[in-house]
Amino acid sequence: MAAQSVREWTGIQKFPAATQTKLLELLGKLKQEHVDSLTILVLGKGGVGKSSTVNSVIGESVVAVSAFQSEVSRPVMVSRTRAGFTLNIIDTPGLVEGGYVNDRAIDMIKGFLLDKTIDVLLYVDRLDSYRMDTLDKQIIKAITDSFGKGIWDRAAIVLTHAQFSPPDRLSYEDFFGRRSESFLNVVRSGAGIKKQDTLASSMPVVLVENSVRCNKNDDGEKILPSGVSWIPNLVKTIIDVVSNGSKGILVDKKLIEGPNPNERFKMWIPLIVLAQYFLVIKPIQGKIKKDISKEKKAPWELRDLVAAKRRV
Repeated sequence: MAAQSVREWTGIQKFPAATQTKLLELLGKLKQEHVDSLTILVLGKGGVGKSSTVNSVIGESVVAVSAFQSEVSRPVMVSRTRAGFTLNIIDTPGLVEGGYVNDRAIDMIKGFLLDKTIDVLLYVDRLDSYRMDTLDKQIIKAITDSFGKGIWDRAAIVLTHAQFSPPDRLSYEDFFGRRSESFLNVVRSGAGIKKQDTLASSMPVVLVENSVRCNKNDDGEKILPSGVSWIPNLVKTIIDVVSNGSKGILVDKKLIEGPNPNERFKMWIPLIVLAQYFLVIKPIQGKIKKDISKEKKAPWELRDLVAAKRRV
């Protein structure tokens, strides 16, 4: 399993000064909350921009991305440290193969994460994908089955290719709103999230544009069509998720293997035995005794009963 040792986060120095200032302020906020490390899991289908987003946030080409290989083949953890703070980002293979959920990739990811705590899940897709289908719902369900429904309390949706012109004369804001709501509906349905699950039902949706053609503001920061500097905005969203009061997901052996079927109903065995005795065995015994008492006895049995009564 590919992993990298912890290195100094020098890539942050490649960002424009305004972006550096915002990032350091955000990391300082975490330090004030006594959080000195963060582990981010990046999941999604292949070719949606997972690896490119990791590279953009780190500020280095830490994960190979090319037109011929759009994703990593195995999980990779990139670790960077800055001013006593450690950032771990785990890039992963695509969750779809041949039109189906890639169970092998999911098992590989779970094995890689053993004994690690997921602080934030970034589920990545493309803004310019128009439809959500059954396969998307199956992916969400597979993630939920693997890590529990609580993973969505620690999640944010990331939509890449944000520098995109909507079709049919829709405004950018309208298209983004519809795309976000459609996506969130699939997540809620696939994960079995109810309205009362307030954290998971209000997952943030953030936009990302990894292209070198991304527009920039006067400070040289990469910006969204709305003018927002997207890298600090993504990091701020991540920190908001960490600070929402939910707990990180510890991926231990029990979570990976699931509940032991032999232990699942063990506590109910005494109650089941008692129920069987009073509802099944005892009524049968009573019926047998009643039938015996009504049964016609042979003459010799009656003679013996009479003789026994006389002796008394």
